[in-house]
Amino acid sequence: MKALIHHAFGDPAEVLAVEERPLPEPGPGEVRVRMLLSPIHNHDLWTVRGTYGFKPELPAQAGTEALGVVDALGEGVDQLAVGQRVVTGGTFGVWAEYFVARAGALIPVPDGLPDEAAAQLVSMPFSAISLIDSLGLSEGDWMIQNAANGAVGRMVAQLGSARGLNVVGLVRRAAGVEELRAQGIERIVATDDPAWRDRVAEITGGAPIRVGVDSVGGSAAGDVLGTLAENGTLVVFGSMGSPKLELSAGDVIFKQATVKGFWGSVVSREMPADQRGRLFQELFARIQDGTLTLPVASTHELGDISAAVAASDTPGRVGKVLLRP
Repeated sequence: MKALIHHAFGDPAEVLAVEERPLPEPGPGEVRVRMLLSPIHNHDLWTVRGTYGFKPELPAQAGTEALGVVDALGEGVDQLAVGQRVVTGGTFGVWAEYFVARAGALIPVPDGLPDEAAAQLVSMPFSAISLIDSLGLSEGDWMIQNAANGAVGRMVAQLGSARGLNVVGLVRRAAGVEELRAQGIERIVATDDPAWRDRVAEITGGAPIRVGVDSVGGSAAGDVLGTLAENGTLVVFGSMGSPKLELSAGDVIFKQATVKGFWGSVVSREMPADQRGRLFQELFARIQDGTLTLPVASTHELGDISAAVAASDTPGRVGKVLLRP
């Protein structure tokens, strides 16, 4: 079978290449899956670069989320059937024609869910809904997030609104406001406007903002913290701009603020099964009724990985870049 392999850490467009590998056999409790579609996530590319929290042994395959069809069952697997569509968001090495996953890591896909939506179901949407679920907010509460035009930011806005939350989004450029408005997402403020804080206050009407989500780092994290009410919470979700947080000690002290991190893969792994099932059912419903949209920017074959990486890194991209065999 063909698989994307890298023998060194570095630029994914340069170090990833298609190679022939033996067809994997599922062991006890495992399933072999024929891959249909797989999204490219930032954490996949960071892993190939060697800069993520997980560093595989080389040579290594790549990719962590995929939609596929059950191809073979290992001993003791009776909850899945050959030919069934499944997704996984935590199986390493899925950028291949076939991959092996733990049966417990696979989620059956409802018949009404399109392939392109199902392929993106776990990592980003589940992280977004898990994040919202962890915030302890009630209907009518206010929250704010930066990187609002990123994949997770857009999903948080859609899912938060569906739950009755008031979500303010920050973007770095004015064009981002119109891009999100075209997708039906309002309450967006561009921080390249010197008066952006006044605009946030106008939107909230002075209501307290209880939670801020930072996905950028650097001074952007401090900007989010500065908008929070007393006893507010800053949740650090990512660090796409800087690995360091620039926070005002005055904001932390006088607001009596809480700063904490959120790592979706750990939260998902430790989540009780009943809560996990409830959140996935909510996702299925939100996708099928159109509340949550999962656009696709482009789809590439495994051998076109260089162009796929370039597409994934394109500023202002709307939708995920997908790989297919």
